[in-house]
Amino acid sequence: MERFLQTRHLIQIDDLSREDIEEILALAEFYLELNKNKVKRKHHLKSFTQINVFFENSTRTLASFELAGKKLGGIVQDIQVATSSVQKGETLIDTALTLNAMRPDLLVVRHSSSGAVNLLSEKVNCSVLNAGDGSHEHPTQALLDFLTIKHRKKKKEDLIIAICGDISHSRVARSNIALLCKFNNQVRLVGPSNLLPTSFKDMGLEIYNNMEDGVRGADVIMMLRLQKERMKFGFIPSNREYFNRFGLDSQKLSLAKNDAIVMHPGPMNRGVEIDGIIADDLNRSVIQEQVEIGVALRMAVLHLLVDRQK
Repeated sequence: MERFLQTRHLIQIDDLSREDIEEILALAEFYLELNKNKVKRKHHLKSFTQINVFFENSTRTLASFELAGKKLGGIVQDIQVATSSVQKGETLIDTALTLNAMRPDLLVVRHSSSGAVNLLSEKVNCSVLNAGDGSHEHPTQALLDFLTIKHRKKKKEDLIIAICGDISHSRVARSNIALLCKFNNQVRLVGPSNLLPTSFKDMGLEIYNNMEDGVRGADVIMMLRLQKERMKFGFIPSNREYFNRFGLDSQKLSLAKNDAIVMHPGPMNRGVEIDGIIADDLNRSVIQEQVEIGVALRMAVLHLLVDRQK
């Protein structure tokens, strides 16, 4: 029986129903096991064309989507566009029309402006997958984080999850908040007040400006990268002071549950958001698992989006 998502595009987590999410996770589990075998390729995307269009630089996410498409037997083309040559409005629309004329089946798009991927999706005839747009969302990162949590914690509901750091500029945080709350988790947002929008209080989320209080008793600690490239002003006095107050070290980690896991979407700033010793501790850190699961998760999403077109 063919399986497919109820949505044509994946721009944000709210595009997905709980049933869609369960379908993605189940198929990702299958691909995760397949990728451990000697014969790793499937041909679900055979004769389908996937174009990865990245208006922002990327290594991990671009490589993950490229591998996912190729492991499924797709025709995969990467296009990295210099950010300085692309502007919102007509230029982006012209880009969308040009890509649409190539008749791809899937567009995977990353852009520095929130909402740009949604705008592009309105101008093309194929499925569009958001690989991160400004500070808006990064849905596949949240989905792979969710599956990583499920693997390590053996459940995905009723957990205490502390998301720590630069919340204001984080599309990863916004997607994770939307997804985790769909499954009745207790989400805490932890960070300095100038990097933590007060609007999140209206969503019923717990807000902490003290790292020790925020991680106390947590099942999962999700650290975020300090995104200085999105900061127009000096949000932090220094890297050292930020690490002392909001970086994850052994003392702060000791306040979480004994079996708490540590996550980071990457790339990491060691000694700023997280102590390198903790990042490399495979008993607590699941950062490398996130990368492995990311390929399988993206294979699942590509598979299910293509099934809508068959």
